[in-house]
Amino acid sequence: MLPIRDDAPRTSTPFVNYFLIALNVGVFLFQMSLTKPALANFDFTFGLVLARVDAWFAGAVPAASALVPFFTAMFLHAGWWHLISNMWGLVIFGDNVEDHLGHFRYLLFYMAAGLVANLTHLLFNLHSPVPAFGASGAIAGVMGAYFLLFPSARVLTWFIFFVFWLPAWLVLGYWFVVQFLSGAAKAISNTPQATGGIAVWAHVGGFICGLILIKLIPARQQAFSYEG
Repeated sequence: MLPIRDDAPRTSTPFVNYFLIALNVGVFLFQMSLTKPALANFDFTFGLVLARVDAWFAGAVPAASALVPFFTAMFLHAGWWHLISNMWGLVIFGDNVEDHLGHFRYLLFYMAAGLVANLTHLLFNLHSPVPAFGASGAIAGVMGAYFLLFPSARVLTWFIFFVFWLPAWLVLGYWFVVQFLSGAAKAISNTPQATGGIAVWAHVGGFICGLILIKLIPARQQAFSYEG
């Protein structure tokens, strides 16, 4: 199912959401301007290479090279579809979550969800030498928050040859279940994250983090409440 747009209105301009989208696009365009060797070095330096955490514990690399990528990896993407799909999710769901939290709290929320997503990826892919990157873990947190804040909002969704208006709880709940089952299948089959692929556990961790944080962080004074 591919979400197209939602019908939950907002009362403020999502400046932080626009900034995050612009930052992700800007970093990606910079990535695309690099030569292949330079791009590989850039991705390895700023992407989340979990084996580097092992090297840090062993004293082989400084803390910054192991820990900073937990944040910088949120703003790297592997290709145009990776970027567009992530940014489209942020366009649809991020503005309403920012409207609920306010600008600064939304930025903190986004970064916290991305960090928890990357830590979850670490737990399920220890020692992986493959650089992981993308905004999807942080955006999963935004989706988790939206799931609780606007469950009855309608999401225009494309499915094969049809377009439906579906409740947000169904669209986002379905997405979360697919991510969880995909991660569970990999865990049961003991499939290592050694050759790349989708970091589904990062999505699961980010979504759950969003569910928790949206209950802990106070809403802005004039936050909009959807009544569908």
